[in-house]
Amino acid sequence: MFRPFLDSLRRHGVPVSLREWLDLMGAMQAGVAGWSVDDFHTLGRAILVKDERHIDRYDRAFAESFAGLETVPVEALVSETALPREWLEKLAEKLLTDEEKAAVEGAGSFEALMEKLRQRLAEQQGRHQGGSKWIGTAGTSPFGAYGYNPEGVRIGQTESRHRRAVKVWDKREFRDFDDSVELGTRNIKVALKRLRQWARHGAADELDLPATIRATADHGYIDVQTRPERHNAVKVLLLLDVGGSMDDHVRVVDELFSAARSEFKHLEHYYFHNCLYEAVWRDNRRRWDRTVPTWDLLHRFGRDWKVIFVGDASMSPYEIVAPGGANEHWNPEPGQLWLRRAMETWPDHVWLNPVPRQHWGHTPSIGMIAEIFQRRMMPLTLEGLTAAMRVLG
Repeated sequence: MFRPFLDSLRRHGVPVSLREWLDLMGAMQAGVAGWSVDDFHTLGRAILVKDERHIDRYDRAFAESFAGLETVPVEALVSETALPREWLEKLAEKLLTDEEKAAVEGAGSFEALMEKLRQRLAEQQGRHQGGSKWIGTAGTSPFGAYGYNPEGVRIGQTESRHRRAVKVWDKREFRDFDDSVELGTRNIKVALKRLRQWARHGAADELDLPATIRATADHGYIDVQTRPERHNAVKVLLLLDVGGSMDDHVRVVDELFSAARSEFKHLEHYYFHNCLYEAVWRDNRRRWDRTVPTWDLLHRFGRDWKVIFVGDASMSPYEIVAPGGANEHWNPEPGQLWLRRAMETWPDHVWLNPVPRQHWGHTPSIGMIAEIFQRRMMPLTLEGLTAAMRVLG
């Protein structure tokens, strides 16, 4: 019965080996997940998903394979043997009022309670809409579809509307981990970790656990070993395009900047508009009266710095190839000349573009910048940022 699930996982791009699949089947046979679809979902994800980028793909495959599994037909509730006793007790708590439950309790038996529940279900012969009691639609009952209840069970509804159902495992809390979607701060940090180069310096004040275990085994007593604290030695220079069309991408660039500040001890940043010219600035409020000559950057930061340009590369082609082509000032030299100077000064460089890759062909200037950077322009997605870190590393 689980074979279609395996096919769905592979169809959605989740790499599942035969060994991992057999481990899942063994865990199911051992009763690890019990009868809970939520527990099975969690168990399968723990065994089958090896990379956080595949979490969303796993959730989609799970939803495709087990859609409707959380649905309980009303007819199944009529028979006492159709569901475990504790399930019926919980259902009775939802369907009966306090007064009715109190009256049944006076009878003193579970059988009497179930008889009352059967009567309630028998009273509902057809569709019910807009109520707070019956199983139906467009109401406030905890059971049904297309209504509202802060904690309900969805029955017969193809998708969530209010995001308030308690037992909806296809909510896909981790959908932003797919490597084809825009970045959030958390998974930007995951990708930036790939650029870490650890250098040891300072006092020996960090526990070296592997060395401690080895020394203890060799000497026969606990022999604590330490090592110098490790710091991220990567030096990163961010050159950020601001204003104009970049206003549409402020959120994702803010997240990238926030993540970079937390990941890199040595981080410097400067701003430019559209293309790199003879001056940059640190404070956008003082961009006209407090600029920094680009020549200063080229001489201040050595070849060991890794440079990341961030911009949508969307501008007039004249801003790249012609003197005086800049739209805000007269530039004595074309932008492409400054870009090539930067690339020669810093061999480790990339350009991150927040415009989706499929739209790059619609803007000539994007193709021009991509050609200048010689395949070092990457989309600002998790996949693109991972590729950029690989190029810089």
